[in-house]
Amino acid sequence: PGALYRHTSYVTHMPLRAAALAACLAVGSALVVPLSASRPADSLQGVRLPRAGGGGHVDLGEALAASAGKTLLVLGTYPADFNMVEYMQRVRVFLPDLRAKGVMRCMMVVNGPPAACEKLASLLDLPDAVELYADPTGEAGRRFGVSRGFRPDDSSLSAFAKLFVMGIVGGPGAWATLPAVLVGYFGSPGGKRRWIEESLKQGQLAGRWPDSVLQLADGEVVANAFDDTPLVSSWGVRPFELATLRLQNLVSLQAKHWGALKPADERCLTQLGGCTVVGSGGECLYSWVDRGLCDVVDFESMLESL
Repeated sequence: PGALYRHTSYVTHMPLRAAALAACLAVGSALVVPLSASRPADSLQGVRLPRAGGGGHVDLGEALAASAGKTLLVLGTYPADFNMVEYMQRVRVFLPDLRAKGVMRCMMVVNGPPAACEKLASLLDLPDAVELYADPTGEAGRRFGVSRGFRPDDSSLSAFAKLFVMGIVGGPGAWATLPAVLVGYFGSPGGKRRWIEESLKQGQLAGRWPDSVLQLADGEVVANAFDDTPLVSSWGVRPFELATLRLQNLVSLQAKHWGALKPADERCLTQLGGCTVVGSGGECLYSWVDRGLCDVVDFESMLESL
């Protein structure tokens, strides 16, 4: 389910029916993520980006190909974008789980200048163990195969008009926007809220509004207002729980710091993101491309696949 690629090996001397089934599955995989996303070590060869905090440049393709173990690479969006903020929040929360699954290197590309990348990482308390790379033009994401959004080559429309279409109706390049947004308001009985609560806590401790959802004692959560939601308090994600985090992100982070976090290249305003996990030698173990605003990878599902 979702934009997932798993490496498969071809088996020779298969019966005709099994061979036909394998061919159908191969076609299905190709339709889920672009071929470039299923071969990240090749598609990102020659993409050299600077470390946001200094320390030289890295060729992303070479870094993946030289991986001795498992490596996570997030191809993010611009710093003030919903998807970029949620990628950072999820990586921050799930980093220990990734380590437990053998992911020893975590790399994250942000479509902004180094100062903006560092600003966002500081606001969200991103661990120093996550390597941050600045890509103001978004070239790495396009090489990987992320969606460029609504009518990316139509110069007659402003980037903000394209973003409006993506945000209100989804449309080509962002069809999953509405479902991803609605989950925030209507909740999800089988969803997982650990990253949501942890991110709300980080925001409250940093003084971001809304700041009364969680009751904290010595920096730890002792009560959550959504635990008292009538009828649905036992749901994995309660109605308005995720929407409250997104409101906190929007008002007290994205809008407040827009001047420092806005995109340097207008193409990045509508460009979505993605991520990949590779194994030894750059073998692709998992790849994902965002299908809309707020539609980022489910880290729980990714971890299960590893």
